[in-house]
Amino acid sequence: MAAAPGVTERYFTRWYKPDVKGNLCEDHCILQHSNRICVITLAEAHPLLQNGKTIKSINYQISANCSRLQNKVSGKSKRGAQFLTELAPLCRISCSDGEEYTIYSCIRGRLMEVNENILEDPTILQEKPSTEGYIAVVLPKFEESKTITQGLLTQKEYEEVLLKRFNSTS
Repeated sequence: MAAAPGVTERYFTRWYKPDVKGNLCEDHCILQHSNRICVITLAEAHPLLQNGKTIKSINYQISANCSRLQNKVSGKSKRGAQFLTELAPLCRISCSDGEEYTIYSCIRGRLMEVNENILEDPTILQEKPSTEGYIAVVLPKFEESKTITQGLLTQKEYEEVLLKRFNSTS
């Protein structure tokens, strides 16, 4: 008997952005809820989720003047939220092997929250990327909520990309 679908499978639609900013295999996953809220996570094929990677640090300080941790949202109109473009960096993740990965928003919208739990325990980012190990929550503008998925891949399309990638390396 198949296991019952989890919350993520039941209430969220998965969208994928492969090779973000031209970086091979650095794939991001956007979980879009029916209420238009989007959760930014790492796709299964991202190098950080592969065996042997140890996360040394996660930094939401994007530049000298911009820290995603300073994002304070209030009220019904979500005042104070930082506005993100598709290529806005959310955080930088450093690994013990010296590799550094920048995680991008992939969609336009207001930054609702960043996951501070992964700062204390970076392993949850690798163990549960679609649930407790998410990167950030973004709310697209209402008018744009139907069009934000343009340029993103469905689960089936993403699986085809992974298959092509696997076949080209073997």
